[in-house]
Amino acid sequence: MKAQALIDQIDSWCSEQPSATVDNTFGDDTNVHRVGTKIFAMVHIVGDPFVTLKVPPEEGLALQQLYVEVRPGYYMNKRHWITIDFPAPLLEQELRELITQSHRIVAATLTAKMRTQLGF
Repeated sequence: MKAQALIDQIDSWCSEQPSATVDNTFGDDTNVHRVGTKIFAMVHIVGDPFVTLKVPPEEGLALQQLYVEVRPGYYMNKRHWITIDFPAPLLEQELRELITQSHRIVAATLTAKMRTQLGF
C-alpha cells in the first residue's frame, strides 16, 4: 500500500473508534486522534509516515524485538507508547487491532464523568 493510502487508512481506522476526534495540535504534519481530551494515536503525515500508539509495556517491548520498524514512542513515554515506521511488516489487521487497543487503553483512563458524557 502506498504511503498516502496507508495514512488515509490509519486515519480512517482511528476515526472509526467510539467518540474519536482529530485535530492538528502539533502542526499540520501530524493528525492527533483523541478520545475525550486524551491522545490515543498520532499519525505523522508528511515525509516518512509513522504512527504512535499506546500499548501495554510488555507488548511494546515484544513488538520492538520483532520488528525493526517499531521503536519507542516518538516524544511520548517510551514505556507505554510505540512508534511504527512505514512501510512496516505488520499486517493491516494487526495495525487495526493496535489502534483499537490504544483507544481502549486511553478511554479507560478518562474520568467517570467524561466516560459517561462520551457514552462509555
